[in-house]
Amino acid sequence: MLDDQGSRRYVYPADVRGQWSRLKPFVEVALIAIYVSLPLIQIGGHPAIWIDLPERHFYLFGATFNAQDFYLAFFAVSGIGFFLIVLAGLFGRIWCGWACPQTVFLGGVFRRVERWIEGPAERRRKLASAPMSPGKFWLKLTKHVIYFVLSAAIAHVFLAYFASAAQLGKMITEGPGEHPGTFAWAVVMTAVSYGNFWWFREQLCIVVCPYGRLQSVLQDKDTINVIYDHKRGEPRGKAKAKDAGLPATAARGDTTARGDCVDCGRCIAVCPTRIDIRQGLQLECIGCGLCADACDEVMVKLARAPGLIRHDSLRMVEEGRRRFWRPRVFFYIFMGLVGLTVATVLIARNDDFEAEVLRASGTPFTITATGVDNQVRVHVVNKAGETAVFHLHPNANAVDYVTLPQPFIMLAPFADHDLPVVVHIPTAEWKKGITLDLEVTSTASPEVKHITIDVLGPNRLAPSHLPAPAPAPAPAPTPAPAP
Repeated sequence: MLDDQGSRRYVYPADVRGQWSRLKPFVEVALIAIYVSLPLIQIGGHPAIWIDLPERHFYLFGATFNAQDFYLAFFAVSGIGFFLIVLAGLFGRIWCGWACPQTVFLGGVFRRVERWIEGPAERRRKLASAPMSPGKFWLKLTKHVIYFVLSAAIAHVFLAYFASAAQLGKMITEGPGEHPGTFAWAVVMTAVSYGNFWWFREQLCIVVCPYGRLQSVLQDKDTINVIYDHKRGEPRGKAKAKDAGLPATAARGDTTARGDCVDCGRCIAVCPTRIDIRQGLQLECIGCGLCADACDEVMVKLARAPGLIRHDSLRMVEEGRRRFWRPRVFFYIFMGLVGLTVATVLIARNDDFEAEVLRASGTPFTITATGVDNQVRVHVVNKAGETAVFHLHPNANAVDYVTLPQPFIMLAPFADHDLPVVVHIPTAEWKKGITLDLEVTSTASPEVKHITIDVLGPNRLAPSHLPAPAPAPAPAPTPAPAP
């Protein structure tokens, strides 16, 4: 990718036909469709994925979360990371070559536009080196206008994950002046996308992305990669020429004298990072498999068996055997099951609403002439995606001591409210450590929250606060003597 002066050489991958290149468009269309549709699909009245950062509300395939549930993001991030590690250990750079957004949009969209406007690779290369002319100007202008429109579309879809498609459409209609923050993000994302897919391209995978640099520690000899069979291909030689008196092998005759690789360079021409796969596994290889298709085309024309470049393991090439089950596979399965179990349990236990006891500000308790009073609040948060009515009920041990000025409240999604609770313990029944039980129910969920109020008060009441003893009965009157 560098010329003799050390400057970057722009890559123009050649077109290729084969099993992997025929499959790629279907995968790219499916992934782009998923990317575009997730903010548009409604599940439970909300987008399938909506990360509402200003309100700190999160919607994920019908489940709703608030800021207190942010710890669950650890399982999402670590799960994605673990998935990529496992994928790299078993199948090499398959993620990079098939599912990475950089590869999908660059190879499936922008390079296709480039081919459509400027032609095949050789014509594009000549056009780039030719002096500016009216024809070249209009071709370049058309390409860059389309690039800009596509970049803006990608940026706005990305913003829809954070603003929702409906709100984003309203913001666009109302104009940048009403929503300068969102407009600024749209401009920045469009510029970044445009610069990346027009100019930076494969350098993102080579220079910026750390995933490729980790491959050497994630893979072993049994990892499936795009690999060149050097035992079959070497020594290289032209199909119709003799090298140092050795016979040619155009019809696959004397394979002991000359390897199957005819050194045509076709695998390099179609590579999106322009590497030579015959030099072994390299940081720049993204595992797209286009070089395998290109090599198979040549092998078929020469009446030789395809598969000189193929998806295989280094052990298979060197030792002629494959080994899938190995210690790291069992470790991956065990760790994956542990993480999946923990995440499933925590997400399943995620509540539809929250209810907790909060102390009123000021004096924690009050001693009155008739007993001990506590003033508390039950803080209720509706985490469901719909409006719900919440009821506060005292349990049997609290009915005689609790007064509920507001026993129910209607809350919108993610709204919260404090329900006041007045506790009064008569003087004669006061003792340290009294607890009262309440329960909160919701019309939007079968879940019942049980909460406990720890009644605060003195260790013991002073004599002045105790009830006065009952007065002694008056003596009966002495009857008068009889006359």
